[in-house]
Amino acid sequence: MEKRVLVYNNNTGIVEKMEALLAGEGLTVTAASDLEQLRAALAQEGVYLMLVDVELNDKGWDKGIEMIAALRKASSIPLIVVSAQSAETAKIMALEAGADDYVTADCNPLELLARIKSQIRRYTQLVNMCANIDRIYRVGDLVIDDVQRKVTVEGRNVRLTPIEYKILRLLVQKRGTVLRSSQIYESIWQMQAIGADNTIAVHIRHIREKIENNPREPRYLKAVWGTGYKVG
Repeated sequence: MEKRVLVYNNNTGIVEKMEALLAGEGLTVTAASDLEQLRAALAQEGVYLMLVDVELNDKGWDKGIEMIAALRKASSIPLIVVSAQSAETAKIMALEAGADDYVTADCNPLELLARIKSQIRRYTQLVNMCANIDRIYRVGDLVIDDVQRKVTVEGRNVRLTPIEYKILRLLVQKRGTVLRSSQIYESIWQMQAIGADNTIAVHIRHIREKIENNPREPRYLKAVWGTGYKVG
């Protein structure tokens, strides 16, 4: 995916000096001329950083602080202020309002590039971390880490076969929903379920033996007689 740097209220002209440097890092510059364009750009994928000027033309930098606070509420994308305003108070208030960094317009373009790369690197790591968290499933003390394809119960590693893992993951993902043997079979094997009941029953028994303290009174993987199986 193309990584874009979104620029708003570029009063300093420093961004024009940065375009070639940013292009060399695989970053594309997108400019927004008003708040409507800014919001529309933020709603699209691919924006990895915002560069804004705290000076809002004749409105003063205090209004710029309000703008930064509003942008921070609307998005978690890194925001760097690039401004001719060098007042220490402006810098402090911008950071408190949610800016991730503040540089003055007379800074070395290479320094600004380094700061941009640093913020994008942190943001990318955070996005990846959040994506991985979404692939970790918990039901009580049962944890499925779908990133490492690892299952633990009360901190104990559980060794499942690939098929057992897929069945357990499916039931955990559908937590609370009763799935028939035929539904489980067709989802895992991707073919019509013929004689699926016995096949699934055997795998369920093996999974229980590995994850349950007492397989006869399962805490996690339960049978709903005459219907199917569920987790939770």
